Amino acid sequence: MRFMLLMIPKGYETAEPGTMPEDMAALEAMMAYNRSLSEAGILRAGEGLHPPSMGARISFKNRKPTITDGPFAEAKEVLGGFWIIEVASREEAIAWAARCPGADNEMIEVRQIQDAEDWPEEMRPQLEEWDKMRGQP
Repeated sequence: MRFMLLMIPKGYETAEPGTMPEDMAALEAMMAYNRSLSEAGILRAGEGLHPPSMGARISFKNRKPTITDGPFAEAKEVLGGFWIIEVASREEAIAWAARCPGADNEMIEVRQIQDAEDWPEEMRPQLEEWDKMRGQP
């Protein structure tokens, strides 16, 4: 099972463009955590994200796109980064997320990634096409 661990740092919603971590000890602790995910053979992807002030949101009222540049005044929680891990269970994913050396202002949301077998049988051919587009077996 694949899970996405979503890092949600409070305060990042108002971060200035180009804001980067400054705490070297926190960075080293996070890299040690990343190494442990890698060494366990469960890490599939992981990246940090630039602040919302550098992003854009596209909404689709009446199926028409409306683009709003960041920062987003109504944002209460935003993503600061993510990991994708592959483990045997939800409990294992939560256990790995709990090992993260997060700061007082950080929270991780654990979400299972949908796989083709999660979908009704009649929808699977479309999902298999999606896998082919992404170069997946």
